[in-house]
Amino acid sequence: MRFASLGSGSEGNGLVVEAGATRVLMDCGFGLAESTARLARLGLRPGDLAAIVVTHEHSDHIGGVGRLARKYKLSVRLTAGTLAMANDLAGVAVEVIDGHAAFAVDGLEIQPFPVPHDAREPVQFVFGDGKHRLGVLTDAGCGTAHIEATLAGVDALVLECNHDAVMLENGPYPASLKRRVGGRFGHLENGQSAALLGKLKHDRLRCVVAAHVSKKNNTAALARRALAQVLDCAHDEVRVACQATGFDWISV
Repeated sequence: MRFASLGSGSEGNGLVVEAGATRVLMDCGFGLAESTARLARLGLRPGDLAAIVVTHEHSDHIGGVGRLARKYKLSVRLTAGTLAMANDLAGVAVEVIDGHAAFAVDGLEIQPFPVPHDAREPVQFVFGDGKHRLGVLTDAGCGTAHIEATLAGVDALVLECNHDAVMLENGPYPASLKRRVGGRFGHLENGQSAALLGKLKHDRLRCVVAAHVSKKNNTAALARRALAQVLDCAHDEVRVACQATGFDWISV
């Protein structure tokens, strides 16, 4: 199993997970031409995808899903709450998923799990091929016991490090937006992510990628430092998903 990012941040998100001949795209916040170009950078065409799974209805995650799915006849899996809030899925083959129930796309098993975020019915996902598991957690305002239980034992983890608390407090956002981002239904701060990682650290955890790093309220260096302290590794050993290029294929 391997995975790669099309890009990660408030301007658009997309993550490809591959197990054997099965490739699933998690979220698509880019326009059709941009999505196609970013997939090509990974050696893929849109038609190589088996399905798209969607975490929630915010435009940086779902904005490009409808156009990509319609043009290439891709099925889309999402919760009922996300579907209710989506506005560009006409003509798309949609399958509603239960946010607590695992499902399969060909050879890839996918376990959704609910997260605290300011959306109708948001979820994140754990992907597995029967031997290895990749956990993804972004767009969550805080950790929960259920999140910890679901992510326990993963071999690789894409983990939100959205903001640094001091940078957010002193940054350019209006007070209302600062409260939203830093609140229980907003985004994970570096320290929160590090604390959660500390509870998930184990011998099989081979790779951790910091994701959804804010351009205005965080830096890659701060995110790396927070996670490296928990992993007891050099800062440059922690990968960071960037907005412009995401990250290249990582094997689990």
